[in-house]
Parts: sequence; C-alpha cells; structure tokens
Amino acid sequence: MYHEDNANSLRPRYGSIVDDERLSAEEMDERRRQNIAYEYLCHLEEAKRWMEACLEEELPATTELEQGLRNGVYLGKLGKFFAPKMVSEKKIYDRDQSRYQKSGLHFRHTDNTVQWLRAMESVGLPKIFYPETTDVYDRKNMPKVIYCIHALSLYLYKLGIAPQIQDLLGKVDFTEEEISNMTKELEKYGIQMPAFSKIGGILANELSVDEAALHAAVFAINEAIDKGQAEGTMKALSNPNAMLRNMQSALAQHYQDALSTAKKTKEAQASGRRSSVSSEERDVYEELLTQNEIQSTINLVNTQAAVRSVNQAIDAQDEASLLAALELPALGLVGVSPVNAHWYLEHLKSHKEHRKQDAGYAVQLEREEIQRVVSSCNDFAEAEKRKLNAIAAINTAIRLGNAEETVEHLMNPEAQLPIVYQSAAKLYQNELFNLQIQGNRGTADLSHEELCVAVEMLSAVSVLNEVLDTKDPVAVTELLCDSPLGFSNMDHENMQRYADTLISLRAEALAQGQEFLSWNDVQKCIDTVNQLVHEEHERVIAIAEINEALNSGDVEKTLSALLLPTAKLQGVNPDTAKHYHDVLLHTKDLICKVLQCEAEQTSSGDESAVLWLDQIQEAIYTANQEEEEAFRLAEAVADINLSVSEGDTDSTLQALQVPCVGLRGVLAECADDYQAELAKRQVLNAADGGDGGVWVKHRIKDRYDFYYDLQTQKGTWNKPQEFVHNTSQLTKEEIQSTVGSVTAEYNREQLWLANEPLIVLLQARIRGYLVRRAHADRLEYLRQQEPNVVRLQACWKGYKQRKSYKDRLNTLQSNVGSAVKIQSLVKMWVARSRYTKRLQYFKDHEKDIVKIQAFLKANKARDDYKTLTGAQDPPLSVVRKFVHLLEQSSLDVQEEQELTRLREEVVTTIRSNQQMEKDLNLMDIKIGLLVKNRITLQDVVTHSKKMKTMKHKMSNGALGSGDRQGIKGLSKGKRRRLEAYQHLFYLLQTNPCYLAKLIFQMPQNKSTKFMDTVIFTLYNYASNQREEYLLLKLFQSALQEEIKSKVDQIQDIVTGNPTVIKMVVSFNRGARGQNALRQLLAPVVREIIEDKSLVINTNPVDIYKAWVNQLETQTGQASNLPYEVNAEQALSHEEVRTRLESSNQMLCAVTDKVLSSITSSLESIPYGMRYIAKVLKSTLHEKFPDATEDELLKIVGNLLYYRYMNPAIVAPDGFDIIDMTAGGQLHSDQRRNLGSVAKMLQHAAANKLFEGESGHLTGMNQYISQTYQKFRAFFQAACDVSIPEERFNMDEYSDMVTLSKPVIYISVDEIINTHSLVLEHKEAISPDQNDPLHEILDDLGEVPDVESLLGEGAIDPNDPNKESTLTQLAKTEISLTLTNKFELPEGDDKDTKGLMMKTKKLIVDVIRIQPGDTLTEILETPASSAQEVDHGKLVERRVEQDANAPEGLKSSQAALEDRQLPLEQKKRKITRNLRTLEQAGLVSSSNKYQDIINDISKDIRYQRRYRQRRKAELVKLQQTLNALSSKAAFYQDQINYYDTYIKTCLDNLNRKNARRSIKLDRKGEEKGSRKSKPQSLKYTAAKLHEKGVILEIEGLQTNQLKNVMFDISPCEEVGDFEVKAKFLGVEMEKVQLHFQDLLQLQYEGVAVMKMFDKAKVNVNLLIFLLNKKFYGK
Repeated sequence: MYHEDNANSLRPRYGSIVDDERLSAEEMDERRRQNIAYEYLCHLEEAKRWMEACLEEELPATTELEQGLRNGVYLGKLGKFFAPKMVSEKKIYDRDQSRYQKSGLHFRHTDNTVQWLRAMESVGLPKIFYPETTDVYDRKNMPKVIYCIHALSLYLYKLGIAPQIQDLLGKVDFTEEEISNMTKELEKYGIQMPAFSKIGGILANELSVDEAALHAAVFAINEAIDKGQAEGTMKALSNPNAMLRNMQSALAQHYQDALSTAKKTKEAQASGRRSSVSSEERDVYEELLTQNEIQSTINLVNTQAAVRSVNQAIDAQDEASLLAALELPALGLVGVSPVNAHWYLEHLKSHKEHRKQDAGYAVQLEREEIQRVVSSCNDFAEAEKRKLNAIAAINTAIRLGNAEETVEHLMNPEAQLPIVYQSAAKLYQNELFNLQIQGNRGTADLSHEELCVAVEMLSAVSVLNEVLDTKDPVAVTELLCDSPLGFSNMDHENMQRYADTLISLRAEALAQGQEFLSWNDVQKCIDTVNQLVHEEHERVIAIAEINEALNSGDVEKTLSALLLPTAKLQGVNPDTAKHYHDVLLHTKDLICKVLQCEAEQTSSGDESAVLWLDQIQEAIYTANQEEEEAFRLAEAVADINLSVSEGDTDSTLQALQVPCVGLRGVLAECADDYQAELAKRQVLNAADGGDGGVWVKHRIKDRYDFYYDLQTQKGTWNKPQEFVHNTSQLTKEEIQSTVGSVTAEYNREQLWLANEPLIVLLQARIRGYLVRRAHADRLEYLRQQEPNVVRLQACWKGYKQRKSYKDRLNTLQSNVGSAVKIQSLVKMWVARSRYTKRLQYFKDHEKDIVKIQAFLKANKARDDYKTLTGAQDPPLSVVRKFVHLLEQSSLDVQEEQELTRLREEVVTTIRSNQQMEKDLNLMDIKIGLLVKNRITLQDVVTHSKKMKTMKHKMSNGALGSGDRQGIKGLSKGKRRRLEAYQHLFYLLQTNPCYLAKLIFQMPQNKSTKFMDTVIFTLYNYASNQREEYLLLKLFQSALQEEIKSKVDQIQDIVTGNPTVIKMVVSFNRGARGQNALRQLLAPVVREIIEDKSLVINTNPVDIYKAWVNQLETQTGQASNLPYEVNAEQALSHEEVRTRLESSNQMLCAVTDKVLSSITSSLESIPYGMRYIAKVLKSTLHEKFPDATEDELLKIVGNLLYYRYMNPAIVAPDGFDIIDMTAGGQLHSDQRRNLGSVAKMLQHAAANKLFEGESGHLTGMNQYISQTYQKFRAFFQAACDVSIPEERFNMDEYSDMVTLSKPVIYISVDEIINTHSLVLEHKEAISPDQNDPLHEILDDLGEVPDVESLLGEGAIDPNDPNKESTLTQLAKTEISLTLTNKFELPEGDDKDTKGLMMKTKKLIVDVIRIQPGDTLTEILETPASSAQEVDHGKLVERRVEQDANAPEGLKSSQAALEDRQLPLEQKKRKITRNLRTLEQAGLVSSSNKYQDIINDISKDIRYQRRYRQRRKAELVKLQQTLNALSSKAAFYQDQINYYDTYIKTCLDNLNRKNARRSIKLDRKGEEKGSRKSKPQSLKYTAAKLHEKGVILEIEGLQTNQLKNVMFDISPCEEVGDFEVKAKFLGVEMEKVQLHFQDLLQLQYEGVAVMKMFDKAKVNVNLLIFLLNKKFYGK
C-alpha cells in the first residue's frame, strides 16, 4: 500500500529532479523539502478519503484537514465507527461543531481526542503509534496524527473492520502555493517526518502471541474453504482460536457457499493491484479472508435464514411463529415487543402485499424492511398509548376549570390535536366545558374525535378574533371563506358586509369587556346581516314601484306606492298626494337636467332617471314642509286683506310685518301710505271682478298652486270643483308691489335730504371744469405763437450781454500791469504746489520704491545667475558676483556639526531600538515559558538584568578605558589600524561591486543578517543623499549580479525569493519608506476599516452559512437547509448568488478606490523602489530579449505591488499603516475585506484570471483585465525615473567639495565580521591581486579579536563572566571617519586633480578682491594697496574661523599656507599652475582660461544645491530622530512593564515557602544550605518506556530495556541536570541536560528529542517527570 509510482505511472511525481547537475545544493535541498511536503499532502488526502469512507460524510479540504481535526470531532466519530461500544454519540462533545464554528476551540474538545485514543486502545492498536493530545489540540505534531490514522487504517483493514486505505502518491495534484505553504508548516513543526512505509512492519512486530494464534486459525479456515467440503469448513470455523460465534450446524453448506464466493471476490480484487505493489510490501490478507470478514459472512448467512423464517410466518398468518422469528438473534432486530405482535403481522402483511403489487410478482422482505416495519409499529403503538393518556389529561384539566392547564394539555403534541393558541385559553376552557357537561353522551369525557372537531373550530374562532382586531376586512373575508368554522346561511355576496359588521361587533364587545366573540355570536351576526340584506332587497322593489307610478303620472298610484310597508317611508300624508307627486316629478326633472348634456328637454322629463330611497324620503319631507308654509302664507295674506278692508293702519302694519308672508322693504314710517295704497288697490280689484268666491289661489315657489278657503280657513293642493277666485283679495304679489313702490318713493326722498353737501360739491366741480377748459384754450394760443415770443426774448438778451462785455473790456485795458503781476504769482504757486505734491508722494511711497528697486536688483541678480547656470561660458564678471557662495560661513560649520550629530544619534538610536526589540522578543518568549513553568523565573530575571545593564551602558555610551587603549588609542600601531579600517570601509562603501559579490558568496540566511547589520550600518541607513545614492548603487549592482548568475527563467523572480529584491523591499518598507506607504494607503485603508456596512465575502460556502444563520435567527426555527455544502451546492441557491453578486460589486468599487489611490500617488513611492524596478526591467530585458513587454511589467508589478504594497494592505496594523489603540485589533470582517481587495489587486497586477476552484468568480475576469491595463500604465510610469547621478547630483568631485568627511557608526563585532568575511572571500570578490582591496587587507593583517580592538583595560581578566562580558562589549559602537587611501597628498602638484582644486581656490580668492573682465586681465593687472588690505582682512577672518572650527572640519595645513599668501604671490602661483594645467590639457590660454572659470561656476551651483540638501537632511533627520525616540519610549514602557511583572513574580514566589522552587540569589542558597540536597532519580529504561518518557533506544529490543539504567541528578546550577546511562551496571555515557533547553523545545513544538544520539525521548513527559520529582509540581 505504501509505495512509490514506477515507470507505469502516467506522469512523474511532483518534485522529481530531472537535471540534477544544474541544481545547486540549496536548490536541491529546497526540492527535497518540496518532495516531503508533497508526499505528506498525499498522505493527508489518503487519510481524508479513508475517513470519509468510514464516516460517510465529507471532511474539510486536504489543506484544511489538519485544522479540521483539532477539535477531535471527526476523530471521535471515527472511534464510534470501529468501537461503538466504547464511544457513543453522547460522548462526542460538540458533535455538530456549532460551538467550534461560533467561538473556536474549547478545552472540552480534547475529550473527543481522548475518546479516540481509548477506542484505539480497545481494539488493540499498538501504543507506539499514538499521538499526544496536545499534538492534536495544539497542532504541535499533526504528521504524527496522520501517521497514526494510516496505522489504524491498516490495522482495522486486517481485522476486517474498515476498508483499505488508498495509495494516492503521485496520483493527486496540488498547486505550487499549497506545497509551499505545507513546506513552511512542516518547518514550523521542526520534526522528522514519520516513515509511513514502515507501518506494516511495525504492526507485525507488535502482534501478540494470541493474535498469532488467531491468524493461524484464520489461515486454516481459508484452506478449508478452498477444499470445498462443508464439514471441514464447519470444523475449522469451530476452532476456538478463530474466535467466531453464532454458528449453526444446519447452515454448514450455506457457510461454505457464502465464504467461497467472498474469497473468490477478494482474490479477483487483489489481482488488479498486484502490478502496482512490490512483493515486499504486498499484504497476505489481500487474498485471504480476515477473521472479521469470515464473521461477517457467517452473520450474513444467519441473517438470511432468519429472514426466510419471517417471510414464511407472514405467509402463514401465524402470529406466534412470526414473533418467534422476529426474536431470532441472527436477525438482530431492535425493539421487538410481544405486545405489538398483532400490529407486526398486520403491517408486515400489508407491506408485503404492496411490494407484490408494485413488482408484479411475489417478493421476500429484507431485514432492513422488516426492521423499518417493526420500528414503525412500535412507534405507532407508543403514539396511540401516549395519545390516550394525553386525552385523559385534557378531560381532567377541563373539569378542574384551569384555563392555562387546559391549554397546556391541549398543546401537548402527543394528543395529536389541531393547532392550539395559548392566547385563547379561556375560550377553549369555557366552550369545551360546556360541551363536556352536555348529557347527550354516555360518558362525561370527550373523545379524541370530538376534541379534534371542537379544538379545530375554537382555534379558528380564536384566529378570527385576532384577525378582527386588525380591522382588515380583506383578511376577515378570506378567513370566513377558508376556515373550518362551519357557519350556516353564509352568502358569498355578503362577505364584505359580514366582515364590516363583525369588526364593529368585535370593537363593541371589547368595549363591554367581552374577551372573545363566540361561534354563536358570529353566527348571529351573519344571520342579522342576512336579514338586513333581505329587507334592503324588498325596499329596492318598493322604490322601483314608486318610480314606475311617477312615470305613469297617476297621483293615486303614486300614493299607493309611497304607502307600501316595505318602502318604510316616513311622514306620508294621503291628503298631500298631489303635492308629493308634483315634488317627486320636479326632483326627477332636476336629476334629468344633471344627467343630460343637451339643453333641450321635454316637459315630462327623462323617464330613464330613477329616484333613490333617500331622494324620495327627502322629497316627502320637502312636500310636507312646503304644505305648512303654504297654510301660513294663505292665513297671513287673508289677515292683511282683512286689516286693509277694516282701515286699521296699525293692524295693517303688523300684518305686513308677519315673517311667514315674506314681504320685503316694509317700513314703519310708511304705515299710512301702505294703508292708503293697499286700500286703493283693494277697491280697484273689487270694482274689476267682484268678491263672490270663497277660494283664493296662491302660487308656491312659482311652481305649485295652493287653494285656500276663506270661510273654513283650510287649504288644498287639488283644485276644488267649480273653483272661482275671489279677486277682491289682494295677492302676495300685489301687496309686495304696492309696498315696494311706497317704500321706494320714501327712500328717494330721504336720499336727497341726506346727500345735500354732495350735490353742492358736484356743482363746484362742474364750475372748476369750465375754468380749466378756458385756461387750456389760452395755453394753446400761446404755444401757437411761441416762435415770435422766442425771437423777442433773444433780442433783449443780446443787447444786455454786449453792454456787459464792453464794460469789462474797458476795465482790463485800464489795469494791464496789475494783471501781468497776478499771472506770474499764480504760475509760481502752481509750480511749487506740483513739486511739493510729488516730493510728498515719494515720501509716502518710500517702501514701495525700495521694493521696486529690490525687484530690479533681484531681476538683475536672477539674470546673472541664469547666465551663470545656463551659459556655456559664463563671463568672469558674473562669476565674480557669486564666488562668495563658495566661502564656508559659521552657519555652514554649525549646520555641518548639527548634521553630523543627528546622523550619529539616528544610527545609534536605530541600532539601540533594534537591540531592544530583539531583547523584548526574547523576553516575550521567556515570559511565555515562565507562564508554563516556574523554573524559568531565574532565566527571566537574568535576562531582565542584562537588558538593564545594556541599556545603562548604551546610555552612558563610554567604552571606559577601552576607548583610550583600544583601536582609537594614541599609539602609532593603533592609529595605523584605525586608518586602515577607515580606508577599508570607504572602499567598500564607494565601490558596490565588492559587497555585491560578497553577498552571494554567503548562504542566504547569513547574507540576510549581513545586509540587516553591516551593510545598512555601512551606509548609515541612507541617512543622507550621498549614502542613499551609494546604497542604491549597491542594490543595482547586486540585483544585476543576482539576475546574471541565478535567474534561469524570467518567472524565477516571481516564484523564488531573490535576496536583493527582499532587501530592497525591506529597506524601503522600513523607517524611510513607511511614511510613503502610510501616505499612499492610510486614507483608503482607514475608509475600508471604518465602513461598518462593508462586508465583502466571495466564498459561496461562507455566504451560504451566513444566510442560513440569518434565517434561523430571524425565524427562531431550525432551517431545513443542510449545514455542510460545497461551493457548487451553495451557488445553487438564488439568495447566495444574489449576495455573491452584491459582494462582487462592492469589491470592485472598493478595489477601484484603492487602485485610484495607488495610481494617483506615483510620486509618493520611494525613488529607490522605482529605480530598482527600472533596473529590474532593463536587466531582465537584456538577459531575456524575447520577453514581451507584458511579461516584464508583470515582474515589475510583482515588485511594486505584491512585495511592497500588498502586505501593508492585508495587515495594515502590522506595518503601521493605521494607528491602533492599546489592545485593539482588526475584526475578522475587516481583515477579510482587506484580504479580498488585496487578492483582487494581486490578480489584476499579474493579469491572472479566476478559474478552477475560483470558478464562481469568473464574472470578475473582465474587471481583472480592465484593471490590469491601469496597472500596466502605472508600472510603465513608475519605471520612468532619472538615474541616481541626476537625482542626487553626484559626481567624482562630490566628496572633494564637501565640508566634512563621511562618518559611520559601527560595532566592534561588525568590524570583525566584515573583516573576516572580506578576507575569507577576497579571491572571489577581487580576483586581481593588484586591486586596492588586497593592499588594504595586507595593511590590516589577520582578523583581530574583540579584546585587541577594545584595549587591554576594557576587560577584567579575573572576571568569571569574561565571555559574556566580551559578547556585550562586542556590541560597542565606534565612529569611523571614512577616508580614501589612494588620494595623493595635497602638496604634490603632479596630481592634476588636486592641482586643479588648489588653483580654483586661489583664483576665487583673487577675483573676490580684484575685478576684471577676464582672468588674464586680472592676473596681468597689479593689485592696489587698498586691494591688498582687503585681501589681508579676508585671510585674517579665515584663520580665525578655521581656529574655531571643530577638529573634523579644519582645513589642512597646506591649504592654509596657500591661502595666506599675499595677493601678488597668489597671482604668480596661479599663473604657474595654469601653465601646468594647460600642459595637461585641462585649460587653454587661447580662451583666456575660460575652462577653469566654467568649473568654478559649477562648484558654485553645486555648493548651493549642497546647502539646500543639507537643510532638507537636517529636517528629515530630526523627523526620523523624533520617530525613533517615540519608538524607544514605547520599548522602554514595555521594559518597565516587564520589570513590574518580574517583581510581582518574585514577590509571589517568596510567599510560597511550602513548595520548593528555584532560589533567586546566592543568599538564598546559603540560607538553604542546611537543607538536604535533592537525591538523584534512578529508572530503568523499561520503566521510563512504560511512562512514555523513552520511546525507543536504537539497537535495543523492548525486552532489553530493563538492562539499561538511567541516573538523573541535579547539578549545582539551578535548572541543570546530569543524566547517566548504564548498561548491565556499566556506565556507558552521560549528558548535561538544561531545563531551559527543554522548555525552548516545548515552546517550538518539538515533541521528540534524541539523547545520547540513540534514545528517543518525549520532551513533554520528560519535563513533567522533572517537575514532579524535583520541583513538586
């Protein structure tokens, strides 16, 4: 089973090495690690598939299997599979893993692993395979767990309990990323991979004698089966060693046949695997039946015989025989009860008949079917029993009258009643009690059927009451239609009426305190509504008859219709029938006019119009009212006529003022006039017609005639027979006409009297109008004569003006002299005023004038400077104006000093912080170990003291006497060595080729450490532009060297881990590049983190689980959906697809924001990153000319995005992109959001589309392609940068013109390491023996030790801790001022470069004092005495300034002597130097030495830029120093916290005197010296093996371990033990054991260690043993 694929494999295994000769040792080692990781992944896949076959459920993915096993749930289920009696489902904690998925691991999860271990122990698996519980729970040794599962699979297979595990080595594929991740995980374990191929041999060696006898008996059975004789087979089966059971002699032949068939089947299966399994690894049970398989076959035969007996009993309808057959042990049925025998027979018979009908022929029931029927019958019988008990409890509760208890029993599921509502408890109680007390049944209890019907109806009533409370007629209607209430006489046409009425009734009931409407109440309401509807129908018929009578025009018919009882009209008076008829017809006419659109109408109206009930009733009321008004009107008119005829004025006035008459304009002042006029009118009427009649006709509302009898004082609407109108009676209209005329005449008279003033005013206005009209006529006449009037006025004005002019002219002619004098005085005053104003203007604007002058001067200076910088040959006159910039002022000196100090502080602080960070990390580990074991407290205290001592030394910063006696001593030899080291580091710093080659001569781990310490120190962590330029040149050279020598394919840059790329990213992501990353990503990352509504999840399974959780949370019920699904199953749900699409849209939007932030901040990316990207692209293009532009840009994207930006996006808190509060951390959703965005950008940067396992994201591929185009343009722009020489303005003269020399701060240990490395690899990095490096190394000689560099006085020779002191002092920093050994002395004029520099300095001194157009003119013109005096002052000022300068900034003696020469001597020396330079071809007299003037102008420009850079560096260094100081303060706070913690531990430890522990100081040891020394422990190896401390000893069998004795004794040093090994009493070996080392191994997860190079020891158990025996723990 455990084998490797051979040549028959379809493809080679992963990691097969084809071209070994082309791989380096490191690459071969990496390939070996990858092979191990691949093989382990295959074993994981094998274990996963085997467990899935056993458990019949899906396990996590292969790469997640280790994590999935930690909670032990799957292991517990596996234990239940092969040992169900030992492990039950109840014993498995968190079986559905809900607790684990919600809050992670819990300590009780270890119980599952313990159950699994016990189950393996119960089946007899050798304990040598068992892992520790911590190996599973803490994931300390998961390979041991998988190894145990493989051993268990083989063991169970041989027992016939489980299927055979598959061999998948070389048959499954894993991605590069998965293999790489597994390689890293295995490196974390730090253990040797178990030998999976040796499991079979180990199992064979571990078998006991009894198991051997078992296997011999099994072999005998297999031989008997092959012979084919049933008797022989039965005899072999009866062998006690075979441990078989339940055999029946009667079934011997059946056993023979079944076993023979099973053996042939197994042999056929084994033949297919023989070709792929070597003979050494082939298992004997691959062809033979195992004991478990034999027992399974016997059980199968027994079961088949029992099933036949059951089927025969069913066919015979024999209940007793059936029960006996069901109880047969071979059948193994569960839950057979004799009480339910008749149910079994009835249901089995029915089931068998159904099967026969479905199949069409007689069939035999199988065991599973029988078990299902039996279980179903048992459930049915049990349910019936529980139902009867529940019904009895319900009846009892009803009788007791407790509504809550009644409802509780009704809601019991065992009662099998319809749904019951808790809120209607009283309704159920009352109604069911009423039903119970009815005497129509023989018993007082309600049966189940009665309860079902009643509860169903009452529940429906309860629901109806709740719906009525909502006042929703639609819902009420639907409930009445669909509910099982059974209401009678319901008409669906009246459903809305029912609903409205019931809602009103429910509201009234609640108001009256009635809690529910009963069924009777609802039925009564329905009947009431039906009655109302019927009555309304009858009224409709009556109204139709009324309309028909109106249409017929018959008054009597109309009256009969109005009097119909069904119409229910009120106030109908038969005497008024005629008026009713007229009013109704008039109403109908009005309706017709409203309905008709045309103006023309017939006199009879529109017969199609119909009067409604309310209109008819309103017409009756109107007719009755009009009749009353008509009576009152007739009586009032009769009274007026009577009063008028009697001649009584007062009576007449009162009669006229009666309201019912309705006369208008009646005034008391006109009473007499009314009487007179009405009397006249009455007389006239009597004369015209007479007064013989008794009837008077009145017109009511201009429509109806009302007849009034003057004698009887009664009236009627019907025209009396032989009607004669009494004309002597005045009608209302005549009376109104007479009254109106009298009143109008009276009003006119009163109007004239009241408005007399108005009439006067009207007359006045008329007269005014007449006057104005006369005036207008006069004006019109004048306008017509206007030209004549103007001519008259002009003649008069001309005459007057001429007279005035002549008088003035005469006056002037007589005073000419006086006029001239006045004019001169006025002119003088005007001129003086103008001058004064102008002068005052200048005084008022003096500041503006100064600004203008300054502007003009600045323009002139700017033009001169443009000429200096832009002209090819700037004039000497222009250069002379700016030569003062070359002078080093006191401010320059101060800034240089400040720059040097800040550099030193920055470098020192960086190194100090790095050391503090390392110490704190180590302290974290030791504190963690202390928490696990108290014995480590002494080490923690020691480390804390070391940290304090180192901090004290660093704060004092002195080497003591070593500074004076060490490498910086005053002796000549030490001075020579110091200069040699300064020359060496200057050469290494300025020639990057040396270090570039040296990096690749060392192993990668060593080169990384070398880069982090020596190289960054050598360049002062690029604290200024010079050192940044040189470090960048080193990166460039090293990258080109690495690509040239180590990159064979262009993708190696991506798949590998190039050293230089790693260094560049690490450096630019450090302190210098951190601000850039923060500025680039902080805003958008903070926006993503702070957006609480942003939840991005592109995993369909996670989305599905979140959806299910949400459903269950909202509904409060378990979901019917499965909990465990794969991606495809999850995506089959529409909700999951919708949420995934929404998440993808949010992801695209957020990704666009991040991408926009990146692409818009190109200038924020450090220049070093961009330049290295440019170098990377160009170098790869040179080596791989066929590579496309896209391939090169993907490599650039891998550098700029994936390596530089991506980690900061994924973990912004780890890279200080965002500020986190103390104890704060990112939420898992926030990290998933950032991770999703980073993954999307990573795919876009590499143009990698989603496919395979990410197939559900293929819809994003178009977005990936579009985003890649943006990234592509960004990467192209990022590579478009200038070269470092232009960026930093550096050239070969840069070091010569700087005021101070470069200084580095390096530790003694780093000096020694660098010296030894360069000396060791000098032939590789500098093959030329004439190279300057060899000369400097010869000057240095051998590599010195720490003590020689520090000086003899630095270390006390008697110090017992000399080594540790030396180690600490080796970290002492020394400042080295770097110098170039190969520069000639400044006095040697043969050095043309030096001569050029000296000449330029002399020329600068001369032209500052003496002007001239050309250098030749100045040199030929003698200097004046004044110029000599000025020159002397300049020299004196320089000497004084140089004397006050620091040591490192003083000028050389030769330079001082030259610059102190008199002016004429300087000019002569300049002339000589110019001739020498002309001979060297550097200058020419033909252009009057313009070349050297041009060089001076370049120096001026450089000096200005240098000052600007220096100021910028000062600001940057100060900012960096502030940040480093803050970080140092943070580390100091941590140190203080640890000090407090350690002090607390010490205090607690001193209080615990009852238990022994480590002594904390020597005083404690002296006090405890009286106590007995702990005795040594002696154990045999067998005893330690039994305890699990020793796993095995190489070369010794287990039975020989008793001859080995181990003696463990404590040493004087606390925590140290001496272990001696004796064999047969002879001491063989001894070893020193450090408890601290054991704890470190435990911390690193190492479970097994070797002792004496032979004994394998369990680290955890050894720690436990030492704690228990020596420390009482």
